[in-house]
Amino acid sequence: MRKLDTKTIVVASHNAGKIREIEDLIGPLGFSAKSAAELKFAEPDETGTTFEENAAIKALASAKAAGMPALSDDSGIVIDALGGRPGVYTANWAETADGTRDFAMAMQKVETALQDAGATKPEQRTARFVSVLCLAWPDGHTEFFRGEVEGLVVWPPRGTQGFGYDPVFQPLGHERTFGEMSAEEKHGWRPGDPVALSHRARAFKIFVETCLEL
Repeated sequence: MRKLDTKTIVVASHNAGKIREIEDLIGPLGFSAKSAAELKFAEPDETGTTFEENAAIKALASAKAAGMPALSDDSGIVIDALGGRPGVYTANWAETADGTRDFAMAMQKVETALQDAGATKPEQRTARFVSVLCLAWPDGHTEFFRGEVEGLVVWPPRGTQGFGYDPVFQPLGHERTFGEMSAEEKHGWRPGDPVALSHRARAFKIFVETCLEL
């Protein structure tokens, strides 16, 4: 396991919501970070078939372009009744004809697919959010950190917090969706806390405990 010996990194993402969440997590640890979007790096094609592969593609592209370590996230919702879909194609389900992303449309696609599969009862709508962080160095070295949170897909969507599929994901043990939770509730983990709620915060917890000298 290679330790990160700098507090200056690139957030290897062009997704505004994801950038905001990662910055919320790393900011209190004293990191100075700019995103791939800010640096106007080209967005690499995510041709992998796993979260790890796509996370590595993004992190390595930014690390080599910037000449410094880069941290990426590849994440998605895995729905049991849909055979694990949309999974690594979570963002693709939101793509529109003009190249933008419409997550209201994506959530409706999920609901339609669940209805078509006969998954109408809560116990038939189990799912998990998965986040894989990849820390990459310019020399090509990579480290991976995977976080998952179990829950249910609910309908109709609830809440306007977060981004993506948050309004239809209700984590186990909670009565509210991620879309109804504040950023602090969803991923407000700090070193010393025993648990983290969101998939991204859980992956980040492993990253901090294994790669940082605190």
